Amino acid sequence: MDIQVQSFFLKEDGQIPNNPALPVIFYQNAFDGEDGGRSPEEIEAAFNSHGWTNSWSGDVYDYLHYHSNTHEVLGVRRGTGTILAGGDSGQRLEVKPGDVILLPAGTGHMKVESSDDFEVVGAYPEGAEPNLMERDPAKAAQAKNTIGNAGIPGQDPVYGEDDQSPMRHKWIK
Repeated sequence: MDIQVQSFFLKEDGQIPNNPALPVIFYQNAFDGEDGGRSPEEIEAAFNSHGWTNSWSGDVYDYLHYHSNTHEVLGVRRGTGTILAGGDSGQRLEVKPGDVILLPAGTGHMKVESSDDFEVVGAYPEGAEPNLMERDPAKAAQAKNTIGNAGIPGQDPVYGEDDQSPMRHKWIK
């Protein structure tokens, strides 16, 4: 199956800043294993080889949170789930093995529901250590100053150094 890519901006809601300059990028079927492509088991190695390290595997928090100091990529290794991106009025993403979500710094996210076997791989550009921010109007206002300092990563977590990659195309004007 071909990779389907969609991107969307999320507005600040007073408690979650989201990212005013960079869209969320949702890569469907990025690691579906079909037609000789990479399988979900190869997600972590691919992220790491593209400079997205400090990786972990497990579940996504079931409460709304964000990282103001770094971008985050999530790749679904197994199971299915619904991820809410952006806050209460954000986008619900139905995810399955092989799907990848690229969250720019400041983007609120949480797991709404999932199958019992749901597992994702998360990683950060150049091994960044993410902070953990929750809903709070005062902190959201402060976080706006930090979000812009995250910078643009050197490589797309799925496509690597490809100049035509979704991240390069959507995040570099």
